Amino acid sequence: MQAWLCENPIGEDALTWQTLPEPQPGPKQVRIRISAASVNYPDLLIVKNEYQMKPELPFVPGSEFAGEIEALGSEVSGLQVGQRVACLNGTGGFATHAVVDAALCMPLPDNFDLKDAAAFIMTYATSYHALIDRGSLQAGETVLVLGAAGGVGTAAIQIAKAHGARVIAAASTDEKCQLCLDAGADAAINYSTHPPAGDWRDQIKVLTDGKGPDVVYDPVGGEWAEPTFRSIAWRGRYLVIGFAGGPIPKIPLNLPLLKGASIVGVFWGAFARGEPKANAAMMQTLAQWYLQGKVKPILDESLPMSALHQAYQRMANRQVQGKLVLTND
Repeated sequence: MQAWLCENPIGEDALTWQTLPEPQPGPKQVRIRISAASVNYPDLLIVKNEYQMKPELPFVPGSEFAGEIEALGSEVSGLQVGQRVACLNGTGGFATHAVVDAALCMPLPDNFDLKDAAAFIMTYATSYHALIDRGSLQAGETVLVLGAAGGVGTAAIQIAKAHGARVIAAASTDEKCQLCLDAGADAAINYSTHPPAGDWRDQIKVLTDGKGPDVVYDPVGGEWAEPTFRSIAWRGRYLVIGFAGGPIPKIPLNLPLLKGASIVGVFWGAFARGEPKANAAMMQTLAQWYLQGKVKPILDESLPMSALHQAYQRMANRQVQGKLVLTND
């Protein structure tokens, strides 16, 4: 097999494409021939040693991928050789093959595109868990999605619309705002031209008739958090997804008191581990929504697996719209 190997987590430039021994699955594992792997923000952090998970060195980055099962461990049941699956393993995806625990495999229907499958689990599971489970989103409510043109952002737009909500998307360019509108958002704000220290809150007020959003979906953090929270509706829910925008913000606790609002942490990985039955039911719902055409990953473009450095650079420069996917021949 071949794989991008991280032997020293000092950044993507230190990754090297190497030939490695073909891995053999353990009793409860499967070997997957990888067709496609998506690039997520944690994949950028992990090779810089800036992510909360610190894999033992050396490791193959690439958290999310899809392909076909080539070999089964002796104790695996419910899966078979030749079956198409998607997997969110944390590592191992930027390669031609990977060995993973069978329990992490999501069996795919025949008409589930493998590129879509490689870009599906992390963003849609995170967004569904955030909006429906943690955010208790109701039909008719208004959701403000920050970083809306990225992978989790576009997934959040689609899930909120499928649930009957009104969606305001916030993104950093007019082109990204248009992508959000095309994805189903009802309105969009370019926060480069309406900065948090400028008329950002005025724009939110106009688009919500002065009420503010019922739910805020925030994977950005940084300087956007406090002014956005100050604009939230009474009994609003502020969903903390991540901090792609920079520093972890500090929100004065008098604000949730005055707004009767909640600051809600969203950690889908911990939910999946701690509540596996609920997570499995959620994934089944999402798979059905995909087959029904309610949700579908927005793919920025597909690059060959050999172009990983280019993919990392685009991610670091915030040039990716939707999800970027790497493919093997």
